[in-house]
Amino acid sequence: MDNKQVIDTLNDLIENCKDGEFGFNASAEHARTDSLKQTFLARSQDCRKAAEELRGLVGQLGGKSAADGGTIAGAAHRGWVAVKGTLAGYSDLNMLEEAERGEDKALERYRDALKEDLPADVRVVVQRQYEGAKRNHDEIRTLRNAARAHDA
Repeated sequence: MDNKQVIDTLNDLIENCKDGEFGFNASAEHARTDSLKQTFLARSQDCRKAAEELRGLVGQLGGKSAADGGTIAGAAHRGWVAVKGTLAGYSDLNMLEEAERGEDKALERYRDALKEDLPADVRVVVQRQYEGAKRNHDEIRTLRNAARAHDA
């Protein structure tokens, strides 16, 4: 894999992280409980830190990192979260379901990156971030399951 391909892969993950940061921030704005709001804000910060780390790798490789806006798909998902939240009264369950959907996409992008022939130092970072994204996903799923049980 040449440098340009590695940089492109990292930039895809940076956009993924920005989508997560913005999505978790949007969900935090509409969370009804303080504990869920804090969870969403913490996940948003995790995504921001992951993007910064990936930007550092892009810089080390001599590339330019992705813009701060995230992806079009991420923007559409955030718009859908806002619309669905408005229609559903911004229930915590709805926010958790949308957050889990976003985390599913994040995991898919990390898995795709890990299929690539990445340099060893880059692979270590991407693998660690994938494991962190998996923990985030599992935490959101657990909270979603608890919210479903509470609403039942």
